Amino acid sequence: MKRIKLYLPLALICCLFFECDNLAQTPREHKTAIKKITLPILPAADQVQLYIDYLKGRNVGMLINQTSVIGPKLVLVVDSLLKAGIKVKKIFGPEHGFRGNASNGSTVNDSTDPVTGLPAISLYGKHYKPTPEDLKGIDLMVFDVQDVGARFYTYISTLHYVMEACAENNIELMILDRPNPNGFYVDGPVMDTAYRSFVGMHPVPIVHGMTVAEYARMINGEGWLKNGIKCKLKIIKVANYTHAMPYKLPVNPSPNLNTNQSVLLYPSLCLFEGTTLSLGRGTLFPFQVVGHPLLKDKYSYSFKPESIAGMSENPPQKDQLCYGIDLKNYNTNIFRDSQKLNLAWLLELYKAFPDKAHFFNAYFTKLAGNKTLQQQIINGKTETEIRASWEPELSEFKKIRSKYLLYK
Repeated sequence: MKRIKLYLPLALICCLFFECDNLAQTPREHKTAIKKITLPILPAADQVQLYIDYLKGRNVGMLINQTSVIGPKLVLVVDSLLKAGIKVKKIFGPEHGFRGNASNGSTVNDSTDPVTGLPAISLYGKHYKPTPEDLKGIDLMVFDVQDVGARFYTYISTLHYVMEACAENNIELMILDRPNPNGFYVDGPVMDTAYRSFVGMHPVPIVHGMTVAEYARMINGEGWLKNGIKCKLKIIKVANYTHAMPYKLPVNPSPNLNTNQSVLLYPSLCLFEGTTLSLGRGTLFPFQVVGHPLLKDKYSYSFKPESIAGMSENPPQKDQLCYGIDLKNYNTNIFRDSQKLNLAWLLELYKAFPDKAHFFNAYFTKLAGNKTLQQQIINGKTETEIRASWEPELSEFKKIRSKYLLYK
């Protein structure tokens, strides 16, 4: 009887992981089977036991939006913490607002959140950076926003200003980290800081391959905050995650990145925001198509942008039939295999566009992070020549990045 009691738990454990016939495997086969077991990726917010005690007794401010959720029911983290008795005093929201329903570029005003009754301070309205008055009475700030891993996606710019304000006001910043869906590669021209803007604040490439917490460590470590000050960070890591792992976002990170396809296409397509072409804003498939009315004789695929409340009220080429490229079924695994963003679409559509003098707009330089790329395209440079010009800065960035990584 004693032998049965000793071995029964082991048998039960085995059955949890393997089918019954797997119990007859050789030791080597067992080892192979064990390697195949993968645990689910757990964003930091889901691991409440790792940070709940640290929040107790503190007056907390939270930089969050609609992506700041916990568990399969996607409960907003602030609702969960308030229910647990945590003293959340203020909510801060990035571009698109705390509830994530403001169109791109729309000014978001301060308000009172109707659900929690908390003051909701906009960091995409009168100011990007929290003021001392905004932070008054707060002992600890929490940053929990899902990023998509591209330099021009503004959540990392908001991160910079929150870190700077916290450092200046002696407030610790806790980052609840989340996976980067485009974290499996690093590519693009490194930004020239002469062209610094809210869509590009740091000398990083278009695809930086870092999570928000890793990026925050780099901001601190490279002295990018004003006067080189440092923000005190408390980081809660993602569990069971490496950069090579695919990650599908459970909540849309912004109104116009409304599918996993658009999130993966975004680093390659956002440069078109600096042109006269439509990227599908004003359709239900933004960042999955590219086109323009003047391309009618060059492409058969067409779409028509229209005003859509909460997504794009006044999209480029509104109410015009646009002709171009349909990428809704494009195999995004190509990015993973090539470890490169796609430049070919930009080169192709510039070549096809009949009115080249009006192809680019002033925004292109900010998105590219330099004046070089636009001139290279105009001059007919090949992709190989353009990519060669990104060196040695791109390789040097990869070395710098490696110092701040939290995940393989």
